[in-house]
Amino acid sequence: MKLGEIYKLGINFGIRNDFRGEAAVKKQLQRTRKEYESLRESEREFFDTDLLENPYPDTRLNTGDPGREIKKALAGIDADSGEALLADRLGVDLLISHHPQGKSFAELDEQMHLQTALLHQIGIPINIAEGLMESRIGEVERRLHPVNHYQTVDAAKLLNMAMLTTHTICDNAAAMFVQKLMDKQKPETLGEILELLMDVPEYRIGRKNGAGPTLFTGGRHNSAGKIVVTEFTGGTEGSKVVYERLAHAGIGTVLSMHASEEHRKEAERNHINLVIAGHMSSDSLGMNLFLDELEKRGVEIIAAAGLIRVSRNKPASRTSRPAATRKPQRATSQPRSRRK
Repeated sequence: MKLGEIYKLGINFGIRNDFRGEAAVKKQLQRTRKEYESLRESEREFFDTDLLENPYPDTRLNTGDPGREIKKALAGIDADSGEALLADRLGVDLLISHHPQGKSFAELDEQMHLQTALLHQIGIPINIAEGLMESRIGEVERRLHPVNHYQTVDAAKLLNMAMLTTHTICDNAAAMFVQKLMDKQKPETLGEILELLMDVPEYRIGRKNGAGPTLFTGGRHNSAGKIVVTEFTGGTEGSKVVYERLAHAGIGTVLSMHASEEHRKEAERNHINLVIAGHMSSDSLGMNLFLDELEKRGVEIIAAAGLIRVSRNKPASRTSRPAATRKPQRATSQPRSRRK
């Protein structure tokens, strides 16, 4: 499979799993093209033309000739210069990082506008959603500005290693997977939500590794109410003041990959149940769904850098680490003292 084909497959994969729907994503691309066409020639030099076809600023083909043939890929959650060297040592053709590097890292704040659309979808007026997210997006932009965005990308270039970052396209898939699971099974309590998550291999292994699903607010017997998966995708952690509006919109439970202590306190103050699925396990779930598509097309996958590799391809599911044996154990209902 050629590198450019993998990149296009990833973009289409992200769109297919986007909560906004394909039509809304296409409108975004149309607006981006109009913006580009309205610029003076001198301004076009600085325009990110990749976004004319790719609606996800934090997903990029960082290095490599699109025509390069890819047979083997090293995939991880956080790929840095060490993973680039490891990939070179193992003789793989492509390094895949979930968390963004290079320009995809520098423009992570732009991806957060997706959260505004998601908040509007669940009942928050768009003007209020934009107001809630505006200050948080600015905060993330300022925090990212001084970061050394290209360290890993430069290492990959020196090693002549192709590199791809797959952030929101995989987060979309994880969010869609978990939301469909909740919609289908309709859990009535927080305990039932935890039990459902334990049926997902990545979360079982995550728990065995010490970072499984847990409750940051609410108890196992609390009613779940309306469940939304609003904190899985959209760049990074959103605004902590959103929980009051979620409560007004009739939301009972928020499923999140992770949450800061400030976010937890705001959720608790507004009587929102906050279920933390787990960061690395949720990222692994989304990546696995994409990596399975590559595997189906003949690309060999090597897991590294925190990825819990679970293949859902037939004839048999394969894992890069032994999966936990199914036991009727229950996840803790209390927040851990150590955040991961």
